[in-house]
Amino acid sequence: QVQLVESGGGLVQAGGSLRLSCAASGRTFSSYSMGWFRQAPGKEREFVASISWTGGMTYYADSVKGRFTISRDNAKNTVYLQMNSLKPEDTAVYYCALPYSTYDYGGISAAEYRYWGQGTQVTVSS
Repeated sequence: QVQLVESGGGLVQAGGSLRLSCAASGRTFSSYSMGWFRQAPGKEREFVASISWTGGMTYYADSVKGRFTISRDNAKNTVYLQMNSLKPEDTAVYYCALPYSTYDYGGISAAEYRYWGQGTQVTVSS
């Protein structure tokens, strides 16, 4: 049974920063790429960032490129999302996800991911 537990969300003013963490258990974490997605009220879940199983390749949505950084620590079974220069439109519930396939480079489609965390709320005030 895979468990993904996000933490680090909260309320921050526009221009501020937050660091999200996602701790994984129940799989060989280092064999899987990982992804971050978000869902705002009334909107569909959208891709934010992903990282390959080695950590050597990363992908970002255009809306967060240059502001967010995804990273991983395989020794701690944890993936991170550093969010800088936050904007009110970044307000959403953020989810980490683990894919169906091992040893891939990090998908951008939610359909590629099998396991999801419970989500952590990020609210950016203007």
